[in-house]
Parts: sequence; structure tokens; C-alpha cells
Amino acid sequence: MPLPMPTLDHVVVNVHDRMDEAEALYRRLGFTLTPRGHHTLGSINHLAILGTDYLELIGTSPGGGRADLLGWPTGLNGLVFGTEDADALHAALAAAGIPCTPPVAFSRPVALPDGPRDAAFRTVRLPNDTTPAGRLYFCEHATRALVWRDEWRRHANGALGVIRAVIAADQPHRLAGLFARMFGPAAVAAIPGGHRLAVGLSSVDVVTQAELASRLGDAVPEAQGRAEYMAALVLRTTSLDRAEAALAQGRIAHLRDPHRIVVPPGQAMGATLVFHP
Repeated sequence: MPLPMPTLDHVVVNVHDRMDEAEALYRRLGFTLTPRGHHTLGSINHLAILGTDYLELIGTSPGGGRADLLGWPTGLNGLVFGTEDADALHAALAAAGIPCTPPVAFSRPVALPDGPRDAAFRTVRLPNDTTPAGRLYFCEHATRALVWRDEWRRHANGALGVIRAVIAADQPHRLAGLFARMFGPAAVAAIPGGHRLAVGLSSVDVVTQAELASRLGDAVPEAQGRAEYMAALVLRTTSLDRAEAALAQGRIAHLRDPHRIVVPPGQAMGATLVFHP
């Protein structure tokens, strides 16, 4: 049974019960956010829809469901791969010896001008103890047109898509080996300080703490005792000037050099954001 092709569906920033704060902050970062969603699983979210992927803020209502989200620190916490067939994906992963859950179906209402409709999903998840870096899972969309809508794709910061997610690891080869088992060894390549998983038009870099520090300097998120953690998102923007203007409008502290803008984790709910043209 063939292994899945690695494609990026979305990335997740866990905000616990601080969704009001996170929503306001990400709007100040220059993102257009979808209206607040309420999953049948008990979680709440806002999305920043990009070209072919998206960034999700996920959290819980005070006293609400999804206690599993509270077991992780706030910050970049989920890496979600795409699938068109959750059943076939589950079978392929199981045949490869990758522990994973059977497909789980859930939905959330979406308010549209002509009335509400339900966006429906099926996910296949790797167990939470697979890696301390965060949650790894796959998502099948039954209603893509309710997610990728043009009115939600236009962002003041010019964001177009995820270029790269960066994971820090004491031993990058461990997580790289898991990715090779999930997607095949050809999908993973050695890079300075670690390994890179090719994910469609994006990539996932698993690098040492030293390599991460060389890339981000003082903008490295705190490890909080973890041997692996999701640290940074590199986003493509139409223009650094446009991104900087949005950040200035939102009074967001950032660092700019000729090639990029870096937003430190304290300005983005624990995730370092890097804008590249």
C-alpha cells in the first residue's frame, strides 16, 4: 500500500483559553481572521486562510472542552498534513507500522451571507506521545469551499502561504526518521544542522537548537524543558514593506533585515513568525 504524499494542510497555534487575546493579537499582526468557529469536538478557532494552506488559532472556551489542548504549552503546536481519503491514509500508515487513530469526523458551523452551513472534516492523528514537539495529524476536507474563501485570503501583511515550519530537536534524526517512515525516505533530506521534509510547496525543517539560534537569534521560543518543540513559521508575503507597515499599524515589535522580518514569540502567542518576500 503506497505511503501518503506529504502536503501541508495547515499549522496550528495553541492559545488555551486566551482566544480573545490571540484573536486581537493576530489581527494586529495583519491577518484577516475568519469568524470564531465552534467545533463539535468542543474547541474554538479562528483561521488565517492563505493560498493553499492556513494558520489556525485553536483554544478552549473558559470551562469548555478539549482538555487535551491544555496539556501542551501555548505556541506553535500542530502540524497538519493533507489527505483526500482518510480511510486509505489510515490503512497506509497502519501498514507502515505508524501508530495512528482511525478517522474521526467532526464539523463546525460557518456563517455565510446566505445562511449557516457546516464545514466537515475527518482527521487521522498520531498519538500525542509520538513526539514532544506537538500534535501531528492529517485532515480530509469534505467542504473545502467553506474554508478557502477569497474574502478570507486577503491580509494586510501580504501573507500568501507557509514556506516552512521549523522544529527544534536535540536529536533531529529521530523525528526525521519518523517522517521518512510516514512518507518515504525520498521525502527527507539532510540540511545543515538537521533534516528537511518536503511538503508540497512547503517544507518542515527539524534542526538542532544551535541551528535554530543561528537562524533566529534572540527570537528563539523557550524550549520549556522539551527535547523537541515547534518553534517558528516562515511565511511568504507579497512585500516586506507591506508586512512592515501592517506590523507598525498593529504596534507589533519586530526585526527587519534586507531579506526578512522576524516577529519574536512574545508578539505571536509563543510562535516566532518570519516574513519572506
